[in-house]
Amino acid sequence: MRAAALVIMLWTQAADPALEGWKALEAKRYDEAVRHFRKAVEANPEDYAARFHLALALSLTGSHAEAIAGYKAVLELKPGLFEAQLNLGILLLEQNDATAAIPYLEAAAEQKPAEFRPAYYLAEALRIAGQDARAERAYRRALEIDPRSAAARLGLARVRARQGRLTEAANDFRRAAELDPSYRDVLLELGALLERAGQKQEAAELYEQFPDNAGARERLGELLLEAGRPAEAIPHLEWAVARSPTPANRLALAAAYLRTNKPDQALPLLERALQEAPDHADLRMMYGRVLRDSRRYAEAAREFTRVLQARPDFVEAWKELTGMLILLEDYPRALAALDRLKTLGAETAAHHYFRGMIFDKMQQIRLAIEAYEKFLAMSGGANPDEEFVARQRVRILKRELDRR
Repeated sequence: MRAAALVIMLWTQAADPALEGWKALEAKRYDEAVRHFRKAVEANPEDYAARFHLALALSLTGSHAEAIAGYKAVLELKPGLFEAQLNLGILLLEQNDATAAIPYLEAAAEQKPAEFRPAYYLAEALRIAGQDARAERAYRRALEIDPRSAAARLGLARVRARQGRLTEAANDFRRAAELDPSYRDVLLELGALLERAGQKQEAAELYEQFPDNAGARERLGELLLEAGRPAEAIPHLEWAVARSPTPANRLALAAAYLRTNKPDQALPLLERALQEAPDHADLRMMYGRVLRDSRRYAEAAREFTRVLQARPDFVEAWKELTGMLILLEDYPRALAALDRLKTLGAETAAHHYFRGMIFDKMQQIRLAIEAYEKFLAMSGGANPDEEFVARQRVRILKRELDRR
């Protein structure tokens, strides 16, 4: 936000240090200017022009705290000096002290109501300070002075967006981008706002306008994936991964491959992503599921176990691990996993069916009957195939008990 410095020449026959300071300032030799203006102030502490230029030179060398103190000293000597008010307000704003900047910028705007800069910087300070209603009025005033200011239009957009007036804000974001091509990326900011408001299709249409932006292409791909359009998502995600690979976009691309029945393309992506982010639970879960779908059950079980080492209460991982252990016929561990699901309050009718299967295989007849009957009581017709099997097994197992 660095503004072009305001310079005032308030003397006609300046003392030599001040004159040399002015020459150094014009030549952009700011450290030298500071030395000369210090001498001028020492020679005449009441010389507010020398103090002003010293503060200006200090700000240009990055000595912001001293520059702020210098401008305040100028205003003590010369109350109401417009240039000092404006420069001080801008400097405070740049130093993230918008609240302190407001009174100086208000005073400058009141003095010169037809000038754009005090109106604009006052609006910025009010917005940053959270005074949205006042900020909106100030931005509107700035736009009355300069209707083609993209910066003021963008500020107005942000204030309106924060007030929940997204339709008006969207028009302002687009107008800012039209006024100045260098502001075109603010449409990405608008896209994020539209997403948060649930307008994901509109956001996707904006992201489509940035074919060379990896972040926009990645987000477009993710939105298409969320919308159930994985085939359309793949080219965008592939582009983003090729240019700026991250575990997140590799995960999204792998998900798109899986939804289009391309597990062989998903696996290397997930493996590479896990090398970079070995503790990423979502990545490891997906990797485990791909291994599961590829019938690599032992490897899948290892992956789900690793997830649970990091997140012991992750219900979905316990469910997946249970399934793998049953398929691997590791019944003691499968029962332990089912017990854990019960402890977590995540036990379902299906889990009683699994218990029945396991106890049945282990020839623990009474426990198998009990589990099957609990399943039938809970299922209530929701799983007709499994219910048929459970009823048949209960009858067979009860007859077997009777024979003993």
